[in-house]
Formats: sequence, structure tokens, C-alpha cells
Amino acid sequence: MGWQHRRRRGKRGRIPKPISIEKVPTVEKFTPTPQGNPEPVYIESAELEALRLVDLEGLSQEEAGERMGVSRGTIWRLIQSARKKTVQALTEGRPLRIAPFVSERNHLPQ
Repeated sequence: MGWQHRRRRGKRGRIPKPISIEKVPTVEKFTPTPQGNPEPVYIESAELEALRLVDLEGLSQEEAGERMGVSRGTIWRLIQSARKKTVQALTEGRPLRIAPFVSERNHLPQ
């Protein structure tokens, strides 16, 4: 695979580190019944993985960061974002879509 530029927020700052995900989600969408607002809420695979490691497996943010190859602060931001999106989907009756994971490790120059 060829080199692709990694996304970063805005135009400033350093390029984000690749994030390691152990369990790639097999589901791509959850839809409430009855459905309220049809506009989906999008959650990234990295956000879901951080949420899974901390809230489901009971790891500390430090341990989750080690497993995902990122800092504890990054885990905290991923979890906060994932929780907000999940609650928004549940309370507003919106579908929750999981963005497919693309491993950036496969796109780095060798």
C-alpha cells in the first residue's frame, strides 16, 4: 500500500500517532426502535476501542493507552467523545454508526 497523509484536526499541530485496535468492530450500525431523528451519530473505531478497554474490560486509562499505543490523555479524550456520542444517540433516538477502521500502520513509509 502507498503513503497516505494522516488526518489531523485543523492545520496546526503534529500528525497524530497511529492507534492500535485489538478488536475491529464487526457491527457498523445500531438503530433504535422506534427511531427519532434519522440523522446518525458517527463514532470512530478508536473511540469505541478506548471505551471497550476502559468501561467493558475495566482497564485503567494508563493500561488502555499502553494497549492502544497512545497516551493516557488521548484515551481520556477518546472516552469522553465516545460517551457523549453514545448518550446523544440513545437520548435522541438516533442511529449510531461505527466508522470503519483503517490501520494507519499499513500506510506509513517503510
